Amino acid sequence: MSATHRMNKVRLNRRGDTARMNGQLQARWSLALTGALGGALMWALVEAADKGWLGDRLGLILGTLIGTGFATTLAMAGPIGLGRAALRGAGLAVVTAALVALATLRYVDPGDIFNTPMPALAALTVAALPVPFLLAIARPGWQDYPALFLEAWSIVVRYAAAWAFAGLVWLVIFLSDEVLKLVGVTVIGDLLDHDLVPLAVTGAVLGFGLAVVHELAEMLSPQLLLRLFRLLLPVVLAVMLVFLVALPFRGLDGLFQGLSPALLLLAMVGAGVGLVSVAIDRSDAEAAQSPVLRRAAQGMALVLPLLAALALWAIWLRVGQHGWTPERVFLALVGLIGAGYGLVYAVAVLRGAAWMARIRRGNLGMALVVIAVAALWLTPILNAEAISARAQLARFEAGKTAAEDLDIYALQSWGKPGAAVMALLEARAKEPGNEALAARLAGTSDPTGKGRAALVAALVAVLPVQPASATGTRDMLLSAADDYLLEDWERVCARPLETGAPACVLQVADLLPGQPGEEAVLMLERSPDYVDILGLYLDGSGMLVQRGMVRADGGYLSPTEGAAMLRAAQASPLPLTPALLNQLGTGATGVLMLP
Repeated sequence: MSATHRMNKVRLNRRGDTARMNGQLQARWSLALTGALGGALMWALVEAADKGWLGDRLGLILGTLIGTGFATTLAMAGPIGLGRAALRGAGLAVVTAALVALATLRYVDPGDIFNTPMPALAALTVAALPVPFLLAIARPGWQDYPALFLEAWSIVVRYAAAWAFAGLVWLVIFLSDEVLKLVGVTVIGDLLDHDLVPLAVTGAVLGFGLAVVHELAEMLSPQLLLRLFRLLLPVVLAVMLVFLVALPFRGLDGLFQGLSPALLLLAMVGAGVGLVSVAIDRSDAEAAQSPVLRRAAQGMALVLPLLAALALWAIWLRVGQHGWTPERVFLALVGLIGAGYGLVYAVAVLRGAAWMARIRRGNLGMALVVIAVAALWLTPILNAEAISARAQLARFEAGKTAAEDLDIYALQSWGKPGAAVMALLEARAKEPGNEALAARLAGTSDPTGKGRAALVAALVAVLPVQPASATGTRDMLLSAADDYLLEDWERVCARPLETGAPACVLQVADLLPGQPGEEAVLMLERSPDYVDILGLYLDGSGMLVQRGMVRADGGYLSPTEGAAMLRAAQASPLPLTPALLNQLGTGATGVLMLP
């Protein structure tokens, strides 16, 4: 090769490097300006709302439009360019904002849409989950699973890295401000006092960070993260298997006591779905090659339908006991989606060869189902508040829910459907024979006081008191306790200890010399490894006050120490001794050195 030819080649390489660097700089500043514009528009929206220029509904719709549009545009700009990303992001933002607008029509006050997190979660799903599909459409096609898988995880990594960079920049800004203040320069603090500046800076830094992260896509590949996640698969599967094996011996009663067990099971189903997807990756070539991980993925696929079925059963029993609420509707839908994933995975494994390819196709279909369900949640087609309000009214009319058990607060928080049911109940309460309903709507579920007297009497019958003569203080404290507290304490006290004594005791003593009268300590052994110790007294207005109890060194009693104290108090009153503390100063203005 001649010297001239080599020189020409070097010049071409330098020109290529220069063009590439210029392109990178242009992309960085373009995304930085885009992010700054998004932050500025959010600031302008907040300012307009504060000045009353926008109604609550319009403000919420515009906020969704701006937030979704700029967040999705920044997420897609690196792979497909800012122009195409902006068009796709704007389209997705319009769809999301329109759905949010439909959801706000359920409420007189649009802000009530945030009474529960489900609408926000549905809107976030509609805004985020289609983004990998929009990216895949621009290149291999929206049904290309390897592209969808890689784009989805790449977005997670890019945004995580960009937010970490934004946090670091803000740390530098605050430290710089503090350093400059030492010499009397307050320019940074003065700028940050303007609300526009923090939002615009955050948006600019986020856009700039996303551009840089995309440039380093090969170095910041999600593969390392995915390979680490794979290692959790055998552990999570072992936990699920132990749970399923132990469940028949432990009994099913604890499983169906409320929504928490169902929610926990659905979380495990979600974790299982994610870990199986990570293990099989985007293709057989990138999938886990370890026989242990592959068998664990197959085992998880077969276990998921069982966990989803148990969760749905728990939800169904709860609905049978108390009827539908928006939360139960949401969990039921999540349970059905989890069951769908579980059945797809189990069938794919049971059919033998090519099971990973079948799961990938199932993931593609189920992702579309999730997007569709999230969109429907925000439309009148799937109005959880209307479903719940009608169900609660039907239960009341059928006699399954007594008037005193109607959850008036819940109905009032379910927007227009709840208000419609409340109007029907109020009209019915005026009819003869519906005095109990009228009392419940008036805020008094037991106007005669007989029901409350029965609650107090039931608790008094099973609550040991020390000293035995302190019944006056006991009755005074119990008379100020809410009904739900009385029911809770009576339920714990009704459980016998191994000695046959109730699992509670009330110790009365003058624990707060500055307060008039005596105070009490209520000890409740809720389970063999959990003892609840509460301090009780009445404030100046006669309201019951609860305070936590700690040891003299500021720590909490261990379960063993709490159980021992409860049993000792049942045998005889615990001694009342001065605390090992003195204070500087007098009265309430004194100061203490806490141990």
